[in-house]
Amino acid sequence: MVADGSNSPRAPRRSKTDVVNAALALLDRVGLPDLSMRRLADELGVQPSALYWHVENKQELLAAVSARILAPVAAGGALGAALPLGEAARLLGERLHDRLLAHRDGAEVVSSSLALGLVPSPLHLVLAEGYPDAGHAPQVVADAVTHFVVGYTFHEQQRTAADAFGVAARTAALTPADVTRPSPDPFAAALALITAAADLPAASEPSARR
Repeated sequence: MVADGSNSPRAPRRSKTDVVNAALALLDRVGLPDLSMRRLADELGVQPSALYWHVENKQELLAAVSARILAPVAAGGALGAALPLGEAARLLGERLHDRLLAHRDGAEVVSSSLALGLVPSPLHLVLAEGYPDAGHAPQVVADAVTHFVVGYTFHEQQRTAADAFGVAARTAALTPADVTRPSPDPFAAALALITAAADLPAASEPSARR
């Protein structure tokens, strides 16, 4: 006689939100190299195949994680029409930097998703909405700030990890205290320099190539 399994424990049904939440928590705990679909399934108490009801592949999962990381950057919408474009971009760049640093390997995860076009840059969304009459300038500024912040933060997180394992050169060693309380702050200085150019008259509309 074959048991009908009615008394067998069954794994709870998982939503896509559950999957993304678990993936983000696992990323923070073990880092991107050890974030596998099998390990995520184990965390959720399901078979790996169950994850593919929600995402087609790991890259789509990482895109959903990236979107979760980036969401607070644009959550407040435009920063106010009274702000010059460059100042708004600087504040958004600081938000982006904070969000990437809030998660282990956050810059690497987001960089991949941005490069593949799987998530939009929140700076593009906010600046395009907030400065609709500024021509191409919001897009150009958003590109510059996004690339700078993601690249800079990627190097910060790589150097922090390398220093933790004792493999960074002394001149490149970077502790968490250096990231959170640098003095002087090279990130803030570079971001201010980049965004200040957005408010120069010549920067309002890039000249066409001949």
